[in-house]
Amino acid sequence: MEKNTFATSAYIATSPENAFDYLCSLKNLDDWTLFSRMKEQVDEDTWLGTASGYHKYLYYHVKKLENHLFYGIEWHCGFEYQKYFQVYPVLLFPPDYIEPGTDEKGVYFHWLSFVDPKRQTQMIMQGIHTVHTSECRSLKGILERKAGRTAAAKGRYFIDTDTIYVDAPVDIGVEYLKDLRNIDDWAHLLRPDGEITAESGEFKDEYDQKVKVSLRLHTLSKYYLLEQEYFYPVHEFYQRSVALLIPTSYAFGDPEAPGFILHRITFWKADEPPAHGKLQIEDFGAESMNIKRLLEAKAGNLKSFDRGMSYIPQSH
Repeated sequence: MEKNTFATSAYIATSPENAFDYLCSLKNLDDWTLFSRMKEQVDEDTWLGTASGYHKYLYYHVKKLENHLFYGIEWHCGFEYQKYFQVYPVLLFPPDYIEPGTDEKGVYFHWLSFVDPKRQTQMIMQGIHTVHTSECRSLKGILERKAGRTAAAKGRYFIDTDTIYVDAPVDIGVEYLKDLRNIDDWAHLLRPDGEITAESGEFKDEYDQKVKVSLRLHTLSKYYLLEQEYFYPVHEFYQRSVALLIPTSYAFGDPEAPGFILHRITFWKADEPPAHGKLQIEDFGAESMNIKRLLEAKAGNLKSFDRGMSYIPQSH
């Protein structure tokens, strides 16, 4: 797993609209974070405030993510106004995005954090899991309380992720992964079984079960989102996952950082292990390792694979 990237998620029993409106207000960070306190408003979308991970003030900036799939924002932070070195994408998945036709209400909150290896401290890296996990729980509690609840609600799904660094230009990754005809190279649990186009095709899985696969690529802020869908017509089983392809230079606020981060977001029923499709997060992780190897070879970076799953600055 990419060691400079941290993700946390939660099901929240409130509407996607309510969650989005609440998160767009930086002043609300005062209520649910450990010690991010907004002290001075700089412009409509920027505040100067304290932070739990530093003994100095940070500038906080919020940006709305424009897309038709679901609500999303980014938080940006830095020591200087408009010079931000931390980016925190937040995606808000409605239940019917995960399971089309479901009657479940609420929203699935997914918060992605990057910590630049050149700027990270030991305390930030040792504490980020604890702090962000607890803050996520705090956010859930506040929004559910505002919705009239007195105890934590449980969603039908949970989110799990796999993240890897790929030392190849993001454009190479996008062109390769958006074409379903390449999936036979990197998805070891599928075999083509009929006509395959760039966006859809039929396959057989490891149990010889028929599965229809489709891909869709979207632009999201300064990066890309790739939707992957599996449908088993005989069993009427549907499984969706999404992948973010984020240039390393944007993730870590370092224009010299090459390659991209491949962050795969998966959805699993809380009380019902799947019988078809991917059965575990390791199935996605194995694919990601294969993708990394193939794309780095295409880019001519044959030594990068040996350095592991994480981004390491060239000066290290």
